[in-house]
Amino acid sequence: MTERTPAPDVAGGGSRTATVASPSAAHVGTSSAARTPAGTNGHHVDGEPLRTNGHAIPAVAPGRPAHAASESRTADDVEAGIIALWHTYGESRRQALRDRLVLHYAPLVKYVAGRVGTGLPAHVDVADLIQSGIFGLVDAIEKFEPERGLKFETYAMQRIRGAILDDLRSQDWVPRSVRSRARDVERALERLGGRLQRTPTDRELAAELKIGLGELRELYAQLQLTSVVALDELIAAGRNTGGAGSSLAESLPDEGAEDPIATLVDQDSRRQLADAIAQLAERDRVVVTLYYFENLTLAEIGKVLGVTESRVCQLHTRAVLRLRTKLNEQLDA
Repeated sequence: MTERTPAPDVAGGGSRTATVASPSAAHVGTSSAARTPAGTNGHHVDGEPLRTNGHAIPAVAPGRPAHAASESRTADDVEAGIIALWHTYGESRRQALRDRLVLHYAPLVKYVAGRVGTGLPAHVDVADLIQSGIFGLVDAIEKFEPERGLKFETYAMQRIRGAILDDLRSQDWVPRSVRSRARDVERALERLGGRLQRTPTDRELAAELKIGLGELRELYAQLQLTSVVALDELIAAGRNTGGAGSSLAESLPDEGAEDPIATLVDQDSRRQLADAIAQLAERDRVVVTLYYFENLTLAEIGKVLGVTESRVCQLHTRAVLRLRTKLNEQLDA
């Protein structure tokens, strides 16, 4: 005997009326055809139908579209089918039944992975988190005991989150103790910043953490390991403009490159010095040239000029004073 039962519209536009068979012949199982794994036919697993209380649950009728059968199922039908699937899996522990449960609860993995990935760096791919969470879901299904009366979704979300965090920790090269100290430093900085309304000093931070100043500096050296960024990540300026942007590696300074400003200043200084030397007397100009450009000693310059070394020293001192005066005049001008 059949009865008219309102069922939710697939498109979300109100409700519709669907004909549903009595509970003894209700269609039970996954909520859509996509949740039926390869090798199954409706509610058949490996060529055999699921049974509830000794009665076989009929599969999708031959020749009937799979989506039409899934649309006619109500939420109660799906819930009853999952309960029957758990009961059958608990008795047989067959992998095909476990795979159907995995497909049914797979959206939990995506939800948990999205929540965990919110506070992670941008280079962590959510797809990798989902892959780790699938292993946690499989482990939760294999270890779940329905007879305890607990809700599977609550139990599975904890197992999925734990599997994701375990995989992230295995890929982290920083010890967990250092990560814990880094969180302590961040919390201390937040407390002091709110209390002092300014950036705290190292001494104040060390007092807040109840450690010495030297120990705090050693902690800073350890925390440098936690500040790692990907060089191929786009810098913020490129992202804000909406263009292709440039990578972080392209923005790093080249220590061996020539500074154009320093080069320009050096050229201008050389020009001013040359102009000042050209205005010196001939003997003073010869002394400066031989001493600074030819690298001759004062005694050697005395032999060239035919004077004593002390006289060359006097000429050199006079030339330097005149050059300094000329350069100061040029700067003031």
